[in-house]
Amino acid sequence: MASFTSAAAERASGLGDRIQERIAYWQARVGETRDRGLYYFNQPVDEILSPTRVRIGERELVQFASYSYLGLLGHPRINAAAVDAIGRWGTGTHGVRLLAGSLSLHRELEQRLARFTGREDAVTFSSGYVTNLTAIATLVGRHDVVFCDKLNHASIVDGCQLSGADFVRFRHNDLGDLERRLAQAPPGVTRLVVVDAVFSMDGDWADLPGLSALCRRHGAWLMVDEAHSLGVLGTTGHGLEEHFGLAGVIDVKMGTLSKTIPSVGGYIAASAELVQVLRHAARGYIFSAALPPAQAAAALAALDVIEAEPERVRAVQANGARLRHGLRAAGFDILKSATAIVPLICGSDARAYQVTRACQTQGIFALPVVSPAVPADLARIRATVTAAHTAAEIDAGLDVFRSAGLEAGVLPGGER
Repeated sequence: MASFTSAAAERASGLGDRIQERIAYWQARVGETRDRGLYYFNQPVDEILSPTRVRIGERELVQFASYSYLGLLGHPRINAAAVDAIGRWGTGTHGVRLLAGSLSLHRELEQRLARFTGREDAVTFSSGYVTNLTAIATLVGRHDVVFCDKLNHASIVDGCQLSGADFVRFRHNDLGDLERRLAQAPPGVTRLVVVDAVFSMDGDWADLPGLSALCRRHGAWLMVDEAHSLGVLGTTGHGLEEHFGLAGVIDVKMGTLSKTIPSVGGYIAASAELVQVLRHAARGYIFSAALPPAQAAAALAALDVIEAEPERVRAVQANGARLRHGLRAAGFDILKSATAIVPLICGSDARAYQVTRACQTQGIFALPVVSPAVPADLARIRATVTAAHTAAEIDAGLDVFRSAGLEAGVLPGGER
């Protein structure tokens, strides 16, 4: 240990060691936040009591940070499917899908995803992050151009960079800016436009009619990440295409199995030919372990529940409207949120931490999003609502958010 420490110190002196610099930066940033009693990241939950209630230590809090948009976490039909899968296949597959890791259950799930999304085929991956990373990097490469909305999820950005394609970012939801950039691409190159369906930090949605028209005009492929729109948008929760009544206009549909669907993993749904490319060329598929049987079975059952219980979709849409209306009435800036994701803009990181502390002290499990995940002056509480929240829980949450906003000086009339 002494020799290792000595070697590290020697590297750090002279030329400077970027790893040591990063260690020092995060030690200082995390340490200062902890010292002020404002650190709420990586917070262990001792028990999930319901889709809207958690226990931390001896305290019960109302959950306003969950992605379980339809309240399916703990659904008996989904839990039973997971237990049955363990009894039949065990807890793992001990292999990658391309070789020894494929089960008939995986193909059943993928065929079900294809039907649910209205596509010819689908392929699953070990996480949503890996899905975007490997799909984009497989579909485009050198001499291609990939166009990315500036508010896209980090996994999309990382996939674009990993691909080696020319990486072009356009202003958020700005079709004029996208059209200019599409027109500037060299003739004859492959163009891929990638957007979130619902943007995870702001809660607004992509302009699918405009995007699809632009892609057709410029001969571009359109890929949409449905992570936060499945179960949330459309009359039956089938996402952005259903919301706009534009079935089939998305070339590549990406989604996760860990938000509305209470499991883990991700998927691409597309034409059979494109899916075959991913099965044989996507490194995240070839070199990652297959989904565990319980998780695949849970996801499969969840798709059936979503279609069998459409009242959940109506409930999350109504609850989202109730939360947004209440926060706007209280004076919060919630940007252009129109979904179950509602940002409460606090301004500085410090104020976002203060609002978080006030919320958790008063029994609301809410969490901050701070720089560099968002611009330094747009730190926020990212509140999420589910179909399982009652009107009373939402109204109680609104009371706490108002009180916390006043205490932190976010709302007019509060402390400064």
